[in-house]
Amino acid sequence: MAEELVLDTAIRDWVLVPLSVVMVLIGVLRYFVSKLMRSPPSSSPSPDPKTVKEGQVVIRARSLRTSSQFIPAKAFKARKLYYTNGESGLLHVPKEDAQKAQAAMFSDPNMAMDMMKKNLSMIVPQTLTFAWVNFFFSGFVAAKIPFPLTQRFRGMLQNGIDLSTVDVSYVSSRSCY
Repeated sequence: MAEELVLDTAIRDWVLVPLSVVMVLIGVLRYFVSKLMRSPPSSSPSPDPKTVKEGQVVIRARSLRTSSQFIPAKAFKARKLYYTNGESGLLHVPKEDAQKAQAAMFSDPNMAMDMMKKNLSMIVPQTLTFAWVNFFFSGFVAAKIPFPLTQRFRGMLQNGIDLSTVDVSYVSSRSCY
């Protein structure tokens, strides 16, 4: 059996603490960058009454679903039919209206631009952080999990350490990231 490793406390101070601090700071930075890149809200200051009414119907239907066990089955079926009737139910949306709403959503260029901005604000910091971690902290055994694991976890927990003799419960700094 392999000899037990002794983890240096300086690794905690010089690897785990900086990794944790940087991850928190990047999360805060990512939040503010995505907030800055967000498109301004639509010019209409008050919400559309039709949208508010549809939202209230959905809330009422959800409330009915969650409290269905407290009312008689006959009453529940009647209320369910009131919401879900295929022709006149409150939750029924004609196919033409649904297709128009979907087409309007996909034809909006601002939505696609917002999605691209959000992806960019996630990918760039992630790439830079991974390069930073890989450059400075590659090859450190940073922690030990207090319970035994199978060999299948080796690739996930010991990324950057190519030693098959090290117990699986040891975690590399790159895997901590």
